[in-house]
Amino acid sequence: MTWSEIFGIFTKPLFQLGQTWVSLATIVEFTVVLLAVVLLSRLVRRVLRTRVLARTKLDVGQQYAIARIVGYIVLVLGMLIGLETVGVNLSSLAVIAGALGVGIGFGLQTIVSNFVSGLIILAERPIQVGDRVDLGNNTVGKVERIGARATHVLTNDNIMVIVPNSEFISGRVVNWTHIDPRVRFRISVGVSYGSDPHLVEKLLLEVADANPNVLKSPAPGVVFKEFGESSLNFELRVWSSDMAHRAGSLESQLNFAIWDKFKHHGIEIPFPQRELHLKEPVRVEVKSM
Repeated sequence: MTWSEIFGIFTKPLFQLGQTWVSLATIVEFTVVLLAVVLLSRLVRRVLRTRVLARTKLDVGQQYAIARIVGYIVLVLGMLIGLETVGVNLSSLAVIAGALGVGIGFGLQTIVSNFVSGLIILAERPIQVGDRVDLGNNTVGKVERIGARATHVLTNDNIMVIVPNSEFISGRVVNWTHIDPRVRFRISVGVSYGSDPHLVEKLLLEVADANPNVLKSPAPGVVFKEFGESSLNFELRVWSSDMAHRAGSLESQLNFAIWDKFKHHGIEIPFPQRELHLKEPVRVEVKSM
C-alpha cells in the first residue's frame, strides 16, 4: 500500500457534521487536540494552586475553587479552538447539542445534574476542601477533593467516600468547619449527690485549662444541667480549632482527665441504683431436699 493510498484512507470523508465533512484524519487530529487541551487545563490548574494562589491570603477552599473554575474555562475554550482548528464549523455544534439533548432525555440527567451541582458548590462554596462534613448514616469525614461529578470525603478510618455532587445541593449536610474552624465540644458527666457542685465545677475547668487542644477564648464553661435520678449532671463545654477532624480523640482526652481528677479528689461517679420498698412482708418457703 502506497503513501498516497494511506493518505487517501485518512482523508476520505466518513460522515457529515452540519456542513462539515469528517474524515479519519479529522477524528485523529481532534483527539490529539483534545488530549492537549485536557493536559493544558490540568497544568493551568496546578500552576494556579501551587505557584500563584498559594502566595495569596485566600484559604485552601477558595484556592481550590478558583483553580477548578479556571481549569474548566480553559478546557471549554480549548475544545472550541480545537474544533475550529480541525475545520469544524461551530455553527454545526447545534447538531451535537440536539443529540446531547436527546441523550440527556435517555439517561444523562444524573451526570449533568452532578456536573452542574459541582459548579454550584465551587461558586457558592457551601463546602470547601478541608471542611469536616457529616453526611448522616455515621458518615463523617474531611473533604479531600471536589470533582466534576463527585466529591471525595475521607473518614477518620481512612476510608474514601465518593459522594455525588447533587447530594450536597439537594440533601441536608452538616458542615462542622464552614467559615469558622472553631467547634464547641460538650462533655457530660454525673457525680454523686454527696459531691460539692462548686468543687466539681472548679475541677472540670482545671481539666479544660490543662488540655493544650482547648482554646482559652472562647473560655471553657461548666453547666449544672439537672438533678438526675442517681446523680448531679454537669456538662463541660470547650472550644477547639484544630480537633474538629479528631473529635473522638479530644473527647477521650477530656474523659480520661476528668476520671483522674475526680478520683484524686474523691468525687464519685455513680451508677443508676434502684430501691425496692415492700408494703407487705413476703413469706418465702424453703423446702429441704
